[in-house]
Amino acid sequence: MAFDASHRLLHYEGKCHNLHGHRWRVQVWLKGYTDDKTMILVDFKEIRDLIDYYDHEIILNEADPMVSRIREFHNVITTPGDPTSELLALLIRDKIEEQYKDTGREVVVEKIRVWESPTGYAELHHEDN
Repeated sequence: MAFDASHRLLHYEGKCHNLHGHRWRVQVWLKGYTDDKTMILVDFKEIRDLIDYYDHEIILNEADPMVSRIREFHNVITTPGDPTSELLALLIRDKIEEQYKDTGREVVVEKIRVWESPTGYAELHHEDN
């Protein structure tokens, strides 16, 4: 699954300190029990909808001074820290697991990989916090 979004790293010295965009790619490995009736663990559309939340958005650290100004013209998704691949992996993992916990189904994200470029990604495993 992929989405296009811009971000900047407020606490980074280098090119990524500037607002810029990526074609992000997300891979998710899930573990759990299939539904007895449908034999489906999850509906992939539900995962897609969670990831589409970020599509064509601007993602910034909630402390970024650009947030208030950009919000005058465009929606801004804020994160509790710089919106790195690592943080987005954590946030997406938590959203997926939370969504299914609310339905009484246990779905565990065994592994999630968030690609920021064709050659760079962050990977988070279930046991990682």
